Amino acid sequence: MSFFQYFIEGLHTATLLEYIAVSTGIASVWFSKKENIWVYPVGLINTTIYIYLSSKAFLFGESAVNFYYTIMSIYGWWSWLQKDKSAPTYSLKITFSDRNWIIWQLAFFFLLFLMIYAALYFLKENFYANTIPCADSLATASAFTGMWMMTRKKVESWYWWILTNIISIPLYIYKGYSLTGIYYLVLLFLAIAGLRAWNSKAKRAGY
Repeated sequence: MSFFQYFIEGLHTATLLEYIAVSTGIASVWFSKKENIWVYPVGLINTTIYIYLSSKAFLFGESAVNFYYTIMSIYGWWSWLQKDKSAPTYSLKITFSDRNWIIWQLAFFFLLFLMIYAALYFLKENFYANTIPCADSLATASAFTGMWMMTRKKVESWYWWILTNIISIPLYIYKGYSLTGIYYLVLLFLAIAGLRAWNSKAKRAGY
């Protein structure tokens, strides 16, 4: 079956649950672009549904990343709401990563990729032949890194989201979730817009 046929068949089989996940996911990214706290409660609906959908499609890396999203969304929700003790404003600001932050996030990404790849390769060889270790590991590791950076309001989080979305588009279409493939395409454009918005805010604030 061709990639286009996978895409069309996936659209025909999209469920209501997938539509809800897609809608809440797009809304969540829109809220994050606007630096709005609703990014987290809306995102929790999305991640919970995708834990289930990813597991059904044997995308165990994606299932793990959505579980991680769920935990980090709770942490991010708390982190974004912290107030500055010296002023009635939120203490966490949108900033650029310094050299140390860049080193930490690159090390975090590569370590995660190697660990996840090894685990998924084992699953493919012994249990689930439909697992795609390299692509799934890349999407998972970049998403883990992006979510971590997002909770700290780092501009560079959007680069990781862009990478995640680029990898996830064909990955989900191939697995029969074409609606989710379109969803990641929309998220790609939103991530590019988010990068521009946060980049401008950080520059204006001198961070």
